[in-house]
Parts: sequence; structure tokens; C-alpha cells
Amino acid sequence: MTIGHKLVYGSLAAMFSIAFLCSPVSSVAAGDLDGIAASAEEVEPVQAGEMAPGFTVRTVDDELYVFDPENLDAPAVIVTFRGGWCPYCNMHLSELRHVVPQIADKGVDVLFLSGDRPELLYSSLKHETQEDIEGLGYMILSDADIEAARAFGLAFYADPDYVARRDAIGDIGGSSMKDFGVLPVPAVYVVDRSGMITFSFTEADYRVRLPADDLLAAASEVAD
Repeated sequence: MTIGHKLVYGSLAAMFSIAFLCSPVSSVAAGDLDGIAASAEEVEPVQAGEMAPGFTVRTVDDELYVFDPENLDAPAVIVTFRGGWCPYCNMHLSELRHVVPQIADKGVDVLFLSGDRPELLYSSLKHETQEDIEGLGYMILSDADIEAARAFGLAFYADPDYVARRDAIGDIGGSSMKDFGVLPVPAVYVVDRSGMITFSFTEADYRVRLPADDLLAAASEVAD
């Protein structure tokens, strides 16, 4: 575990959980939070050449995980995706299995940020995806409260009809889309040891994802 990627336990985690559970979801969904665009096409993402934002997400064990760009012990790759219910996200995670071990071997941390709640981070993925990434040490973290997506300028309000259709299927429970009506634009960021973003890829069309070889090339540039 690096200094910049810290798990925060004990009373802080408990206080955060209580505050989050007691917060009025309806008011958040109504647009009380800043940094959420009206559509995917209107997001204003952080770009290469800027400092990476700090953020707090959650592990599969529902512990806080803090990313502090000012105190990194290793460069990092950050991959955001909508959730395990998204077929294009599953395909991208499966494709990246060809390069994630190589990137990790270069001393670069790889973090996947999902819109799913902690207990569904792995189980919500398609069975084939789970098999593809098994044993590869994928660190998938929950951004179900959309803090990281907002910090990176990737959060947007999903079409209510689309949310309703997905909800009827029953596969988005507890996700950022279910609780807030918000999704992240899928993105990839490469962050060097100083916290600077050296590479960024964002695409409003969720069907378009960064090829694995391009990610490996970008990550290699910041490798120790």
C-alpha cells in the first residue's frame, strides 16, 4: 500500500458511513451537488498537464480508500467505468487483462473506479469477465457516491428513462445511477509520481474505449 493510496479505518469510516446513509438521497438527485453536467457531451474533464484531484472511494470491504496525489509513492493508472451491469465496461476490463500485469510489473498502480456499491464491485461483473481477470489483482473501487467522478469532471445526469429501464431490469441497485441518477463518462488517466496527469482519455460515447496497447504505452512513460 502506498502513502498516497491509504485505507482509512475505525471511527472515520464509521462516521462517513453514518453521514452518507443519513443524507437525503432525493435532494442529491435533485441536483444539490456541484460538478455534475447535464449530459455526457457537456462534461468538462480534467486533462493531461493538470494535477490529478484527490478523492475518496471505497473498497470491496466497504473501507475508505484515499487517493492523495501530493503523496504518491508510485505512479498510477486510473480507469473509470459505469458499473458491472455495462457490457462495454465488461469488454474493456477483459481487454485490459492483457496489459494490466505488465503495467503493475513496471511499478505503476492500476485503480479501477466503478459506479457500483462496494459489495457488487466484482460480483456484478459478467461471469466471463470475472474469469478473464481472476488472479490478476484488479483493484476495483467503489465510486457509488460519485466523489471521484465529480473531482475529475466526468459526472453527468443520465437520461431518466434510461435509468428507469435499467432499474426495471434490477441490476443497478445501490449504484451511482440508481441512487443519484448520475453516471461517469468512461475515462483513463495516467498520473506520475508528482501527481501530474501525463495522459488522459475521455469519450462521451461510452462504447468507445482506450485500446489496451495505448494504455500500456502511456503507462510505460511514467514507469519507475
